[in-house]
Amino acid sequence: MKFKQVAAIVLLGVCLEGCAAAAVSLAETGAAAGLSSGLEQSLNGIVYKTFTAPVNNVRFAALKTLDRMRMPVTADEKTDSGWQLTATAQNRTIDIELERVTEEVTRMRVVANKGAIIFKDGSTAAEIIMQTAQSLQDGGPSLKTPARANAKRSLL
Repeated sequence: MKFKQVAAIVLLGVCLEGCAAAAVSLAETGAAAGLSSGLEQSLNGIVYKTFTAPVNNVRFAALKTLDRMRMPVTADEKTDSGWQLTATAQNRTIDIELERVTEEVTRMRVVANKGAIIFKDGSTAAEIIMQTAQSLQDGGPSLKTPARANAKRSLL
């Protein structure tokens, strides 16, 4: 009887070890994907990203992104800490907060509300941030880095 119990435990351990390795591998892949994009997504569907770019550059890139995604902007207001943008999409209200961290760093927060207040669309919010990052990258030096940083680089 003891031999069967030991054999069952060893067999179970071998089987679970493979599953655990696969689970860890998948978790590491997912974690790596999240790190490479630089997105921070909360459990309630709010997505954040910090850009090394002035707030106005991120604002113009976000406006370009919303236009490209055919999401009409319904509000574009300056705040004490940066900008607040609002756009619409089918059954969604997109709220974007651009917070000036420093002159050269901006934190973007996107919430895609779907219907009621508690229903969020995290994937749409993440796509808006990723497309804004792409717009910053594609927008040339005027959107990527401030003139002062370009001047410093030319001196080096």
